[in-house]
Amino acid sequence: MNLKSFFSESYNELVHKVTWPTWNELQNSAIVVMVAGTILALIVFVMDFTFEHMMNFIYGLFY
Repeated sequence: MNLKSFFSESYNELVHKVTWPTWNELQNSAIVVMVAGTILALIVFVMDFTFEHMMNFIYGLFY
């Protein structure tokens, strides 16, 4: 397979065989990703905050 046929077949597949999302589907997916990312960031923040205060309390008992 030469390079020209590779690009020709790749173009054909991308134009005629791939189902691209609509603008509304793309926006909805982006919103879902942003909400999920925010929720995960908040979970990590709460875990970090809690762990930091627990460790400060434990270290305070010994030092």
